[in-house]
Amino acid sequence: MAKVELIMPKMGESIMEATILNWTKSVGDTIDLDETVLEIATDKVDSEIPSPVVGVLSEILFEVDAVVPIGTVIAIIATEGESASPSASVSVTASPAAAQAAAVKAAVVPAASANVASSSNGVGDSKRFYSPLVKNIAASEGIALSELESVPGSGAKGRVTKKDLLAYVVNRSGAPTTSVAGPAVVKTVSAPKASTNVSTASSNVSATGNVEIIEMDRMRKLIADHMVMSKHTSPHVTSFVEADVTNLVNWRNSVKGEFIKNHGEKITFTPIFIEAVVKAIKDFPGVNASVDGTSIIMKKDINIGMAAALPSGNLIVPVIKNADTLNMVGLTKKVNDLAGRARTNNLSPNEIQGGTFTMTNVGTFGNVMGTPIINQPQVAILAVGAIRKKPAVVETEYGDVIAIRQMMFLSLSYDHRVVDGMLGGSFLKRIADYLEQFDVDQKI
Repeated sequence: MAKVELIMPKMGESIMEATILNWTKSVGDTIDLDETVLEIATDKVDSEIPSPVVGVLSEILFEVDAVVPIGTVIAIIATEGESASPSASVSVTASPAAAQAAAVKAAVVPAASANVASSSNGVGDSKRFYSPLVKNIAASEGIALSELESVPGSGAKGRVTKKDLLAYVVNRSGAPTTSVAGPAVVKTVSAPKASTNVSTASSNVSATGNVEIIEMDRMRKLIADHMVMSKHTSPHVTSFVEADVTNLVNWRNSVKGEFIKNHGEKITFTPIFIEAVVKAIKDFPGVNASVDGTSIIMKKDINIGMAAALPSGNLIVPVIKNADTLNMVGLTKKVNDLAGRARTNNLSPNEIQGGTFTMTNVGTFGNVMGTPIINQPQVAILAVGAIRKKPAVVETEYGDVIAIRQMMFLSLSYDHRVVDGMLGGSFLKRIADYLEQFDVDQKI
């Protein structure tokens, strides 16, 4: 009887781990080809893992709620054959179930580019398993192996999860830790617990008890982890510009009726903004990148993620692949299609991964500007604010005049490790220039 290893599949270039939600088969159950064996979740989407062979599930290696790195063997399937040694299955692919809401965050931090390497601070000699993300956080926070070994874990078999380590880092900042000579000996001096720490005793939440405590759902926890991770990873800088988009607004108002009649689609401002972003990326390709250690990965494809609000209140970031190859009609159809299916949880994993730059429209909620958090592993994110009528100075051949104009703020948060003020500011200004210079005679 041959044994086939069922491996945690890769769900995207930035996805390094997945959580096991449910085993649909038990040890001893017969499995058909492509029959679902388990359900998993990343921070973007829930998926089902099918069997690559016909056989019997002989061993389950991880329990429900375990967070498993991609490429890890998660189960053994016994099949009819001569060989008794396990063989890895490379044909396993993840078929999407109904997509769950995810964060603007469209991706998990990439694999750690630098693990802690020496015997005094490395994790290589530890018998305890640490995921690449945990090792990356430990390295960035200067947490030695001896200290990491002391961190309590809530994962399978006491494994330290992202949540465990991030909570430890927060508490660690208020509690000085002194390393003592000798192997794996750490003396920790505990500081008094702050009354605002809601992760400790519930008595610290309110003196009156007149509160309602709501446990975060799984997607909100993932969003929280992703946002904290992004702040830990990238030094954020945000620049702002104000743009006169009167011509753009007038053009859309004049063509929207004809656009629906000719193309069966409602044209919003989003595809117009995306078109300007794509043009600006071509002028400043340095913002269409990611970071891997000390290397800058320049992306040749322009894949624009657009944050979409879900009925649950969460956000998901569907991606328009190769946006530079689409005209205004194509962008409009793609935007409407992805936004509509996002709201009904009908996006596939491929449609929410591979983004190289993200845009979020805070104007949808009536906000005039925002300071968005970078969607890792990207290096920049644009926020567009609400368009409002305002008095503004207009230069004419007869002199300057005050006129009522359609004005909006744009803000760009960028990773100051690789995007400096000149690049970030120039890129943002170029987007505003394209919007202000919009051709009112443009035909659809």
